[in-house]
Amino acid sequence: MAHPKSLAFVLAGGKGERLFPLTAFRSKPSVPFGGRYRIVDFVLSNLVNSHIYSIYLLVQYRSQSLIEHVRMHWGLSSVMKDHFVTVVPPQMRMGPEWFQGTADAVFQNVGLIQQHDPRLVIIFGADHIYRMDIRQMMDFHLSNNAFVTVAARPVPIEQASSFGVIVTDDEKRIVGFQEKPKKPTPMPDDPKRAYVSMGNYIFNKDVLMEALAKAQRKKQHDFGAHVIPDLVETGKVFAYDFATNVIAGTMPYEEKGYWRDVGTIAAIFDAHMDMLGNEPLFELDNSSWPIHPSGYEGPATKILRGDIRNSLIAEGCTIHKAKIRNSVIRSGVTIEDDISIEDCLIMDHVILKKGCRLKKVIVDKLNIIGEGVEIGFAPDKDRFRCHIDSSGIAIVPKSGKLIKASR
Repeated sequence: MAHPKSLAFVLAGGKGERLFPLTAFRSKPSVPFGGRYRIVDFVLSNLVNSHIYSIYLLVQYRSQSLIEHVRMHWGLSSVMKDHFVTVVPPQMRMGPEWFQGTADAVFQNVGLIQQHDPRLVIIFGADHIYRMDIRQMMDFHLSNNAFVTVAARPVPIEQASSFGVIVTDDEKRIVGFQEKPKKPTPMPDDPKRAYVSMGNYIFNKDVLMEALAKAQRKKQHDFGAHVIPDLVETGKVFAYDFATNVIAGTMPYEEKGYWRDVGTIAAIFDAHMDMLGNEPLFELDNSSWPIHPSGYEGPATKILRGDIRNSLIAEGCTIHKAKIRNSVIRSGVTIEDDISIEDCLIMDHVILKKGCRLKKVIVDKLNIIGEGVEIGFAPDKDRFRCHIDSSGIAIVPKSGKLIKASR
């Protein structure tokens, strides 16, 4: 099916408070993920791989890290004017306030919609780990002559109470919403599962413009809570079943419809673990649908001596002598002699000095872990030099300071 002119808005302004301290100096979409990515790279890759090249990234809190990342690694074209990823901060046209919600973020940028005059406006979040061919959602939207299409993910009925549930008829027309219901309404054809919203939308431009103006007059600022429920009575709001989305190159062992909201320390840690192993739940290596990484200009990783199992090691690392298990080591990390790393995430340009031992620890960028330091074995001692999440995971915040062994 031929696809009409489209314009994409990526909502990338989230504080990510539950990811503290990883979000102490950066927004949630800018948090490093995997060996070479940031969380925002997944939605941007899905758009670009789907041949959607006109993309505005709406930023807000602690945005400098994200702005620099996009500037350095997401320049699409200097020749074709409609191929771009452009960062847009709050315009504050209605007063001194920042974005009041998802709908307000787009409303503040209606001038960009008028300027480009697309037929479809694609509005996606920036906080999730997944692959999606958005063209298939567009085909569904067009074939149903929809005003709005909401990406919906089937989940087991016993888990649905934690989400916003979408109620549909047999034709996937949305007839209602339930916010974290005690008794979720199941899918029409599957009593054991329910649809939950992924926070990803496709709008017809004219419908969106009218709905945003109406919402602004009513001082309503959110798509999921206000704008889309108000459109349900038109009978033209549909749910696209994410489980039907087919990605070329997906391996048989991968989890079908893999999607993770990495909004907590435990969730981002578990999502990293999902990518390890011979048959990971989510395979990063897919040449048919690549996640476009940040470029690294530096040497290859050098391993002098090591016992490394079930781990990802990015470029530019130097490993002198270490035992590494079930861990992700990002670029430029230096690991000295006699070091043990188990179930850890080590971010860029960390230095691990001789004899240190880490277990179930996230070490943020630029830290220096001193000789003989042990983290992850005695929480009562760890809490004086790092943050202990409610999940029990220890996080060493970004600081650039030397962490010494406790006496």
